[in-house]
Amino acid sequence: MTQDPVHRGSSSAGVLEGLEKVTVLILGDVMLDEYVWGDVHRISPEAPVPVVEFRTRSQVLGGAANAAANIVSLTGQAFLGGVVGQDTEAEALRGELARIGIDAHLQTDHTRPTTTKTRFIGGAQQILRVDREQRPGISTDIEASLLAWAAGCLPSADCMLISDYGKGVVTARTCQELVRMARVHEIPVVIDPKGRDYSKYEGATVLTPNAIELRSAVEPLSLSSGGLQEDVTTLQSVIQGTALVVTRGAEGVTVFPPEGQAQDIPARRRTVFDVTGAGDTLVATLALAIGAGASLTDAAIVANEAAGIVVGKVGTATLNLDELRTELASLPEEPTSIWHPGQHT
Repeated sequence: MTQDPVHRGSSSAGVLEGLEKVTVLILGDVMLDEYVWGDVHRISPEAPVPVVEFRTRSQVLGGAANAAANIVSLTGQAFLGGVVGQDTEAEALRGELARIGIDAHLQTDHTRPTTTKTRFIGGAQQILRVDREQRPGISTDIEASLLAWAAGCLPSADCMLISDYGKGVVTARTCQELVRMARVHEIPVVIDPKGRDYSKYEGATVLTPNAIELRSAVEPLSLSSGGLQEDVTTLQSVIQGTALVVTRGAEGVTVFPPEGQAQDIPARRRTVFDVTGAGDTLVATLALAIGAGASLTDAAIVANEAAGIVVGKVGTATLNLDELRTELASLPEEPTSIWHPGQHT
């Protein structure tokens, strides 16, 4: 482990060698991603919508659970904490987590359903998504239970990952207490943020918003609509000492350390089948690499490639170490460039 992973150097290719020894503690919004697969040959006579002829149904881990699945598929170890309802979806989540060997502490909240996203796929196209969820914050009793569990796991962890989808698990109190505990143990904290108030993430090592999420968080803080650098500067004035890895879709990611120059990490040209879950893959790989002692830039290079692999797969997906090793082996020697003001505005 390293107290200051942002400034520790390593080669991006060499990062993979230490991943199997890394343990990541993950707390956040666990979900079940459900897919209803079928074929479309006609339009309904009842309304101008396609008729999906049912073929099969599948269920995979989503949200924080998908991040945990990516960590395990890349040979890391994962401790996962979250909240589920008392329903069949919770049973499916627990079963899949156990099958792939994830140590999960899932609190049951009888007042809410397990967050489930059901996607209807006609042929190769997503036609409809139905979300089953409740967003109010969890109770203080459940907060206390999750924090006690996290405190017990932290001594064995190399990095903490907080996966905030805005479903009520990552409350301000929970987030701040997790960050405080991690700092005591000198463990880096990676956060996939949500919402407009980033003050609850103060003290984190790195945040990973996309460009739209970043603008949403900055709007309450600034009257002007600035470019990417201006937005990051505004946000870092509130969460001082925190780095940002801003994801920009097909353009790749930009790394903003707490001090110094930003760096662009471009994405490769790829055939994109499905972006579902790509953010989970990116943040999981980033946490795993930082936990292995990689610099922030090298960790972001590896995470960017990992996300690029999964967008070439249909549905919420993971990747394995061989796939990632192959991608990194084909990278040019100088994959990053210095970011200049005026770009990506």
